[in-house]
Amino acid sequence: MPVSASLRGLSAALSFLLLATGCSSAPDYTPKPKGYNRIDLPPHSYQQLAPGHPYTFQYSQQARILRDSSYLAQPHWLNIYYPQLHANVQITYADLKGNHQLYNKLLEDARKLTSKHEIKATAIDESTMKTPNGMRVSVFELQGEVPSQFQFYTTDSTRHFFRGALYFRTATANDSLAPVIEYVKQDVMKLLNTLKYQ
Repeated sequence: MPVSASLRGLSAALSFLLLATGCSSAPDYTPKPKGYNRIDLPPHSYQQLAPGHPYTFQYSQQARILRDSSYLAQPHWLNIYYPQLHANVQITYADLKGNHQLYNKLLEDARKLTSKHEIKATAIDESTMKTPNGMRVSVFELQGEVPSQFQFYTTDSTRHFFRGALYFRTATANDSLAPVIEYVKQDVMKLLNTLKYQ
């Protein structure tokens, strides 16, 4: 057999082998991890709540204070609204006037409002903190696709009952909102650490 015919046969076999292995192998594909929209958050800066309430605190300069306009609202209920973040911290306040039954009712309501989220929450972490002004604050951090990710209340059990809850006016999933939730939580901690009754 001539050498050229042998080389042509070898070349054809090698070409077939390369073609067969090139077609049969799976493509080298690596999926990209799930991404989230970039959220640019401003530096934290604070201002004092205007007078006229039985309490005062510092709140974010990125937020506006709005009176609660719901039909249940009482005089010193507020919304700390973040227009760019679509976040809202609802503040409710009651003067207990030494009424122990009212105190017990508000305490029960605060716990019920948190436990309402148990259906969607993957976890509810409760902790107690003490502020520089000596107040004890019960803090609830909720995880999962819940409408309120952070709630708190503080009371002296005789006169003041102060409660708050963080809500977002958006359908965005909470895992995407995680940086914003942490940002607003830091502002809420500043609020609690500067809270004083008048």
